[in-house]
Amino acid sequence: MMNSKVRATRYIPAMETMEGAGVTVHRTIGTPALRNYDPFMLLDQISSDNPDEYIAGFPSHPHRGFNTFTYMIDGDMEHKDSMGNTGNLGPGGAQWMKAASGVIHSEMPKQENGLMRGFQLWINLPAANKMDTPEYQEFKSEAFPVVKTSDYSVKVLIGRFADADAPIVDDITEVSYLDIQLAAGKHFQHELMAGNNSFIYVFEGDGKFNGQYIPANALIQLGTDDNMPDFIAGKEGARFLLVSGKPINESVVQYGPFVMNSREEIDEAMHDYQSNNFVRDRAWIKNR
Repeated sequence: MMNSKVRATRYIPAMETMEGAGVTVHRTIGTPALRNYDPFMLLDQISSDNPDEYIAGFPSHPHRGFNTFTYMIDGDMEHKDSMGNTGNLGPGGAQWMKAASGVIHSEMPKQENGLMRGFQLWINLPAANKMDTPEYQEFKSEAFPVVKTSDYSVKVLIGRFADADAPIVDDITEVSYLDIQLAAGKHFQHELMAGNNSFIYVFEGDGKFNGQYIPANALIQLGTDDNMPDFIAGKEGARFLLVSGKPINESVVQYGPFVMNSREEIDEAMHDYQSNNFVRDRAWIKNR
């Protein structure tokens, strides 16, 4: 059973690891320091202008039992899946894939050089939804509303901020996902839903939270009393993700790309995949 609440704020630096066919990623959730953070199972960042660190991409691989949200900031990735969906994630675009009962997909670079930068977040599904029919949504950058003030700019990727609604709505774990650019020395404060688990991930510049210096490539795991976080940007400003979601409070058994509730369900997923019976329903593009 995962703890749904965190008593105190924690600061977790990203750990460099290899994924896919040899892609360098910077991981925070899904490391020994933070195995999972209900409902979040993994947070990876790609950030490199060295093609040797991303060109191998993520060839075909399975998922079952959770959602993935992929957000590209710079670069181009091509999506293909076992159900015939294809798509292109360009700068500022994003993809929501409800793997649920099973999807096999690939994400491969459409560039041979230049900057590749983006994030993938794994969001768990409750037991009642793990074998749902898969869904696939993909949106270009201009589909996401941006709220601007003299102090900050907020891109609303999932959920709602101020009067702006994202095209992606998570009606199960009610995730909110914001990309915030904050001017030097300015504060950003935002009320989060009580009872949620939430985090800030700084990926440009630096700043302070609760008086502690936070560099780039670090995650702030917000505590139970941090439902109104106040982040202060450093001298060069800061850019960060603010993500929040409703905990599921169920047992979790994870084996690689399978996230289920029991070892028996993991064994079933592995058997289905190895026997070519993994994909049970057609994934479909809901919106573009």
